[in-house]
Amino acid sequence: MWRDVLRLLDDAHAADESLYAQIAGRGVGALYCLHGSMHPLFFHPAYSEIAHLPMPEQLAALAEPERRRRIIEEVPDDEQFARIVTRGLGRMFLVERADIDYEPAYEASIQARADALGVPPMQLVLDHLTSREGHGMIYAPFFNYHYGDLSMTYEASQHPRTRMGLSDAGAHCGFICDGGMPTFMLTHWTRDRTRGPRMPIEYVVHRQTRQTAELFGLRDRGLVAPGLRADLNLIDYDHLTFELPRMAFDLPASGRRLVQEAKGYRAVFVAGVQTVADDEFTGALPGQLIRGPR
Repeated sequence: MWRDVLRLLDDAHAADESLYAQIAGRGVGALYCLHGSMHPLFFHPAYSEIAHLPMPEQLAALAEPERRRRIIEEVPDDEQFARIVTRGLGRMFLVERADIDYEPAYEASIQARADALGVPPMQLVLDHLTSREGHGMIYAPFFNYHYGDLSMTYEASQHPRTRMGLSDAGAHCGFICDGGMPTFMLTHWTRDRTRGPRMPIEYVVHRQTRQTAELFGLRDRGLVAPGLRADLNLIDYDHLTFELPRMAFDLPASGRRLVQEAKGYRAVFVAGVQTVADDEFTGALPGQLIRGPR
């Protein structure tokens, strides 16, 4: 279907229609943890009984031998649990490093690892989710990962009528974290990818700067050129990386959101004002609301 969409974009361009499609830089998926708004235990009766408890009490209850046995061995007769968990364990992956592998092979999935170890897959799920005081995370791509790699994303990103975009984190910030995607475009697609071709760094930078700015009519930025805004990133490319995602409870009413910080940004300037110095915010906020093309 995605190839049909790209052909329709070509047809629209031939008919002088200004039509573009957004494409995310990686699979659209969730980062599950016990502190999040959803996770693989969410629909299991043995967890539902304790879901209202504070996290320390939840962790203690999940360590009880009988509750562990129920979660690991009993499969709820529930279609939602089967759809999300039972049939999805071949598409779930343990997050074991800060620079998350967003292009994992099936062999790294929870199902495959459990089969290789000869243990029930829910044992791996339970043990990992209860690690790090409930901050252990599981990555589950559910869109744009049908092939088990990012080959579709690579092809679609080469099309002249696609643009970088597509994030659902604002609506589902309790289990989706896309704030790191601009950094991921640099680390994975231009430097670290091993499961297919990479993209030139010049192309990825252009996609995320001038190309995006022009799409939204912001012609005063996106290039290093006389007369344009001095929006600049000074990046330590060889050491560009991430920290482990974490759940922050800093929204109104202690609302939660996933946060993943990047490392390697030596300086960031917005309209000539430095806003980041060695990965730390300076406190300067020179940006302002943009009301239309310019």
